[in-house]
Amino acid sequence: MDNDATQIPHMTHRHRLSRRNALSTLLGAGISTLGASAFSGCIARSHDDEPELVWGRRGQSNGRFLTPRAICIDRNDNLYIVDKTGRIQVFDRDGTWLRDWRTPAIENGKPTGMTIQVGTNAEDDRLLVADTHYYRMLAYTLDGQRCPELEIGGTSGFGPGEFAFLTDVAVDQQGCIYIGEYGDADRIQKFAPDGTFLLAWGSTGREPEQFLRPQGLHVDGDTLWIADSGNHRIQRFDLSGDQPELIDIWGSSGKGPGELFYPYGVFVLENGDAVVCEYGNARVQHFDAQGNSLATWGSPGLGPGQLYDPWSLAVDSKRRMHILDSQNHRVQRAAIPG
Repeated sequence: MDNDATQIPHMTHRHRLSRRNALSTLLGAGISTLGASAFSGCIARSHDDEPELVWGRRGQSNGRFLTPRAICIDRNDNLYIVDKTGRIQVFDRDGTWLRDWRTPAIENGKPTGMTIQVGTNAEDDRLLVADTHYYRMLAYTLDGQRCPELEIGGTSGFGPGEFAFLTDVAVDQQGCIYIGEYGDADRIQKFAPDGTFLLAWGSTGREPEQFLRPQGLHVDGDTLWIADSGNHRIQRFDLSGDQPELIDIWGSSGKGPGELFYPYGVFVLENGDAVVCEYGNARVQHFDAQGNSLATWGSPGLGPGQLYDPWSLAVDSKRRMHILDSQNHRVQRAAIPG
């Protein structure tokens, strides 16, 4: 790991005006960390938020980031991270840089979601990328070779296999692919392993089976978990039948335990629990399989154990979270709270 792995970056990215001004004032006074009230008010916390490891900083050299926005993890605990330069960097679970490559174009916008499609053997595994503003899903070998024959979409529209802005990608046990989208169409499309369109469901709204930016997708067995970001909730669907069936909905807008504020990432654990990354609350929340909040990790700020607009997370084989601390341009590794 290079020397950047233990450094905490300064906040220079322009984001929300009020937050930027608050940070500028505090940093100008020589303050390197701030409490939750400097960002968004009091947020409930129920866990020692000291991270195991903090690595990365703002920049474009190896191991640095410009607003990382999607992360996934392979069978060997290697981490794949894409930032707003369209660069996909690969790291081991300790933050050691391994390799990188870039998506074909970023002029219209950058990817916001990724997953690993697991093959029969490790060499058959593929990285699937939600190339958000190009209306398509990209596919790569894990060493960065593009697989155009596996790509889906590329056309803006409302028809089968056409997309608005892609959010995330997930794959079920049969190899079927689920792609979320938002904008003119808040829905989920399902494709066969060969990319053939199978079905779509959802629309823009606040009712059950409707979505407002379904930003995070994760398949666990026969269940699709969806971080319904703009509705501040999780929706779960049973995939075992010919049509997806709603299992339950949980969460509501707020800062307390069990409440959510713009959940962007969800990762399901082996025991059926889930950890949810909250962009709006700058924390990770641990839920059991029934939607009961067990604990939280993190709070708004710049210091270790604090987060600024976290986009996503992944969990390794040792049950450690790797959290994209996006506007702090870094990754934090921590034990699952609770």
